[in-house]
Amino acid sequence: MRYLALGDSYTIGESVSTKERWPVQLAALLRQRGIDLGEPQIIARTGWTTDELSDAMDLSRPIGPFALVSLLIGVNNQYRRRPLDEYREQFVALLLRAIDLAGGEGGRVLVLSIPDWGVTPFAKGQDRAAIGSAIDDFNHINAQETQRLGARYVDVTPESRQATSDPTLIAPDGLHPSAKMYAGWAQLALPAACLALAKT
Repeated sequence: MRYLALGDSYTIGESVSTKERWPVQLAALLRQRGIDLGEPQIIARTGWTTDELSDAMDLSRPIGPFALVSLLIGVNNQYRRRPLDEYREQFVALLLRAIDLAGGEGGRVLVLSIPDWGVTPFAKGQDRAAIGSAIDDFNHINAQETQRLGARYVDVTPESRQATSDPTLIAPDGLHPSAKMYAGWAQLALPAACLALAKT
């Protein structure tokens, strides 16, 4: 079975090895449970916003149906202070594309929440509380639209905030998650992924 992972730096695994990316770890966990899932096809790049991911999908033209599709996007919209209403419109369009690539079945699509980069060393000197609040606003939108369109939501934001007391959850670049944090995300996504693949 095929798996398509859509996103930005968090999906491509900036600052970690290929095998440490969370979609790759998730696929390995599923295979350990006897689910015959291949390595994920990843369309993601550090810095991408919702519209940039959409443009990349236009260029790469992934061909469905995929047994599983994941979508994690929006941190760069927040970082660039792009409007919330623009994010909603573009996120919905991406989620609809993800559902279409999953054979029209929303239940085979996983949406991960945006992690809070405000807890990282990179955010030193910035208003960490304001960053966290803005991330929550973006996540309110993606959670609401995920529910409305029948996809599966995986909230990784609380785990990302554990980095305030556990520096091993952050990669050496001081911004992106470490392999350890990505392993936690894969575990959080595992139950939803199992349910999604039970539909195939």
